[in-house]
Amino acid sequence: MKRSELQFDYPENLVATEPSRPSRVLWVEGSEFQEISIPELIAKIPKGDALVVNDTKVLKRRVFAGDLEILFLTTKDQKNWQVLFPSKKYSLGSEIELPLGVKMKLTAKGRPQTVETSEPLLEEYFEKVAELPLPPYIQKARGDRHTVVLDESWYQTAWATKAGSFAAPTASLHFTKEDLEALRKNGVQILRITLHVGLGTFLPVTAEDLNDHEMHEEFFEMSGETATQLQKIRQQGGKIWALGTTTARVLETLPTLKDWQGGASGFTKILLQPGRQFHWVDRLLTNFHQPESTLLALVAGFSGLEKVKSAYRYAITKRFRLFSYGDLSVWVK
Repeated sequence: MKRSELQFDYPENLVATEPSRPSRVLWVEGSEFQEISIPELIAKIPKGDALVVNDTKVLKRRVFAGDLEILFLTTKDQKNWQVLFPSKKYSLGSEIELPLGVKMKLTAKGRPQTVETSEPLLEEYFEKVAELPLPPYIQKARGDRHTVVLDESWYQTAWATKAGSFAAPTASLHFTKEDLEALRKNGVQILRITLHVGLGTFLPVTAEDLNDHEMHEEFFEMSGETATQLQKIRQQGGKIWALGTTTARVLETLPTLKDWQGGASGFTKILLQPGRQFHWVDRLLTNFHQPESTLLALVAGFSGLEKVKSAYRYAITKRFRLFSYGDLSVWVK
C-alpha cells in the first residue's frame, strides 16, 4: 500500500483537545454508516462474545529543558537512554541542562537518539518533572505544548495497571469500569492483554511504500487464561471484539508465534495493512486516526481502503471529533 492512499483532508477544528462525554460512536457495517451511543454499542455485543482490552499504563516521560521537549524512551542502566527530541542543531557531545540540575549529553544521533545523563534517572525523577506524552496534534490544537491537570485522568484508561506505554490506547478512553461490568452481566467475556505503545505505533510513515516502512518493536504480553478463553470463545462460535488497534496488533501477532496457547510475551513489529489477513479480530473498535499513519493502514486492512475513506468522509461531514481525544468508530466484517 502507498502512503499517499492514506491521505485525507479534515478541518483543524475537529481535532479533539479533550474527551467528550458522552462519546459519539460511528457504526460501520457493510456500506451503512450509523451513529449510535455507548449504551447502544454495549447492547450490540452479544452473550458469548469477548471484548479484548489493553491494560497498559502511560508513563510520564516527556521532559522540558526550556523550550526543548525530550521524550525518554528506554534505558538499561538509568543513565544511558534512548530519547526522541529535535537534535538537528546539536552536535555529538553537546550537553543540555534538564530540570533539577541534571545534565544530558548527546552520544548518538538517529531516530531515536542516544544520550547519557549525569545521574541515574529513576521513576521518582520523572514523577517530579515529566509530563504525559500527549500527541503533538493535541498540543497544536490547544496552542499549548504542556499538559493540563485533567490530562492525568483523561489520558489513562480506567483499567490502566501495567506501566510502560508512551501513548494511551485511546479507544479504551470511551469506556468506564461500569461499562465493562455491564458487558460482563450481559455474558460478554472481558479479556486483558498488554501492549506498551512505543515508536512502532506513533512514529509517522515516511516511506511511500508501506512495505519499506520500518516498524519498531513493542512489548506485548498475554496470560495463559486469556489465551485459553480466546480459543474457547472461537470454538463456541463467539466473536472477538478488539478494543483498539493496539489490542488488534497483539491478537494478529499470535498466528506468527510457534506456541502461544499457554500465553505469550515478547516483542511485535507487525504492520497490518490491506492484503494481510486478520485471523482473530472479528470486530474492531477504534478512534479516527491521522492521515498517512500505520493505524489508518490497520483499519484499511481490516475493512478495506475505500470503505474507510467513505466512512471518514461521512464522519467529517457529521462533525465527529478526531484522533486521540475524539470519537469512536466500530468496524464490522
